[in-house]
Amino acid sequence: MAEKADKPYPLPVSRGRSANMKAIRRTNTKPELALRSALHALGYRYRKDFRLDLPARKVRPDIAFTGRKVAVFVDGCFWHACPEHGSKPKNNEWYWSPKLAGNVERDRAADAALAAAGWTVVRLWEHVPVEEALGMVIAAVGDPRPPRRVATMGPHAGLPALDAASAGRRPRERRGRPAAGAGVRGHPGAA
Repeated sequence: MAEKADKPYPLPVSRGRSANMKAIRRTNTKPELALRSALHALGYRYRKDFRLDLPARKVRPDIAFTGRKVAVFVDGCFWHACPEHGSKPKNNEWYWSPKLAGNVERDRAADAALAAAGWTVVRLWEHVPVEEALGMVIAAVGDPRPPRRVATMGPHAGLPALDAASAGRRPRERRGRPAAGAGVRGHPGAA
């Protein structure tokens, strides 16, 4: 097994910083959980951290409304270089600057791939209040439940036509035997 010798990895400044960085989650962050909880309470159903295999690339939105083709991302200010709250690291700047720039590039490529596949992309910063984020998602998704479809069965369905004499019932068959005319229901000895 080859080691990653071509890409240097910075040493942590302290054990506390190392533990802090290890504890950062990829999914189920507090802002994401708050938004999902609010959406669910309003009747919206979605998939979380759902991988989409698009023709251009694989994308994993935080929240995906697959039926309506809406992908929602809740981006962290540090990891996605928020213009308002994103901070540049002072330690190991040689490592972090290209990494954070790569995250932003990957976000733009994912947005382009989703748009090319007909998806609507909603990107939210973690500092956006839940009510405002909820409004942006609802504007993109629409009503929580689609209008119900009425099932109709025309003659093309391949089912036998019902006559008025049977009043919509077909004779029952049990274990390959034709149904009895006016039998007693229950076990065989209940006659």
